[in-house]
Amino acid sequence: MSQAELRAQIVELSRSLFERGYSVGSSGNISVAVEGGGFLVTPTNSCLGRLDADAISLLDADWHHIGGDAPSKEVFLHRAFYESRPGTGAVVHLHSTYATALSCLSDTDPANCIPPITPYVVMRVGTVRMVDYAMPGDPVTGDLIRGLDGQAAAVLLANHGPVVAGANLTAAVYAAEELEETAKLVFLMRGLASRQLTAEQVAALNARFKR
Repeated sequence: MSQAELRAQIVELSRSLFERGYSVGSSGNISVAVEGGGFLVTPTNSCLGRLDADAISLLDADWHHIGGDAPSKEVFLHRAFYESRPGTGAVVHLHSTYATALSCLSDTDPANCIPPITPYVVMRVGTVRMVDYAMPGDPVTGDLIRGLDGQAAAVLLANHGPVVAGANLTAAVYAAEELEETAKLVFLMRGLASRQLTAEQVAALNARFKR
């Protein structure tokens, strides 16, 4: 995609996320890798529902700001995924309700925050890890993500919300949506007898969809 097409896609998908309540106010941020090097990043203190395509931040391959408005103060979250997980083409950070609620519960398993209750969460999201709390805007969170050595495409920031990486923007958005909807199912089923996919079923999905 050209840079202009990527900007338009960021605006379109960001508005969709905002209008369906996956982000509120100026929360959430999105980045996309640009062909030939560099990154587009939603600006700091911007609303995902009202982005200006021309104002979206442009960073070079070394993460220097070279165009548009100033990038999100949480750009280090995005950089950590690009640098630690090969094949990352886009990163989506939201404050979606149910995934954020999971990040606040003391009994959420930090090694496996979302149980494999549907094939789609396995196919599109994979194992979700939790990283320790850090103040928003603190670059240490990027170090915590790097500490996972690229083993997870999705993380929950403790008491903060989800960050999801994908091969492209559409894939990252779909995965972030799947994570939120599965988190909602987790809450709906709390206290109820439920089934999870077996280890063999999860392995078969991972092999089939090359996670």
